[in-house]
Amino acid sequence: MSIKKRERIDWLFKQIFKTTGFITISLLGGIFFMLLYNTVSFFIEINPIDFFTGSQWNPSSVKSKFSIVPLAISTGLVAFGSMLIAVPLGILTAAYISELAPKKLQNILKPVIEMLAAIPSVAIGFLGIVLLGPALAKLFGIQNGLNALNGSILLALMALPTIITISEDAINAVPHTHREASLALGANKWETLFKVTIPAAMPGLIAAVMLGLGRALGETMTVLMATGNASAIPSGFLDSIRTITATIAIEMGEVPYQTTHYFALFAIAAVLFLITFIINLLGEYFANRLRKFHH
Repeated sequence: MSIKKRERIDWLFKQIFKTTGFITISLLGGIFFMLLYNTVSFFIEINPIDFFTGSQWNPSSVKSKFSIVPLAISTGLVAFGSMLIAVPLGILTAAYISELAPKKLQNILKPVIEMLAAIPSVAIGFLGIVLLGPALAKLFGIQNGLNALNGSILLALMALPTIITISEDAINAVPHTHREASLALGANKWETLFKVTIPAAMPGLIAAVMLGLGRALGETMTVLMATGNASAIPSGFLDSIRTITATIAIEMGEVPYQTTHYFALFAIAAVLFLITFIINLLGEYFANRLRKFHH
């Protein structure tokens, strides 16, 4: 191949990659400005103070109430519950696979964990309805097992592949000299793992938690099916809840176009967009710290 032909091919591929990059950025920008425009339209009609400090989301009543507070608290509760389960389980699993598991077992566990991410969310939500929900109702002596605890367990299951995979990469990135120095000073494997390896991998572990949290916050179908969809401020994990994503999924298909209710759904979507954007930025920040540490 001649030099001129190679240069033409390089130029062509550069233009293709540049064009696809601009298209992606333009699409994201278009989504952002669409959310912004409809959110501003909502706040022209509804006082922002009522939106951020009220206690009811009830758009179908005679005097409609549009407060994000019960939806935000429900979303935060179920995401927090999922992280309480997924973070210790995910980090300890990653540590076991990376540091302690035999090679043959590693080769089995890694594909199995990655396959968890391929399970459709609707299938996990169905399991929450027919298996986990009745089991929770029987265990706690409550009438209905479709609650925040059910959603937390299911979201933890969905966040685990992300947390385990990134945590394992973070632990593997810790130089072997750290482990060797610890063992040479008389520490055993467990002391080395918990006092040297995991602290050294902390930026990557925080990135794993942040990305897992973003996964939990953005999930729709599972929480829509398994949490009871009660748009009231919950008092605990055994109460039925409705998250922001579930509210958008339920109401957007039926809401009249360009009404206050329509604009309200864009307003709560904008808030969720901002929250997940900040979480992903933090995740990227800690992931970049991990890359610098690795190099």
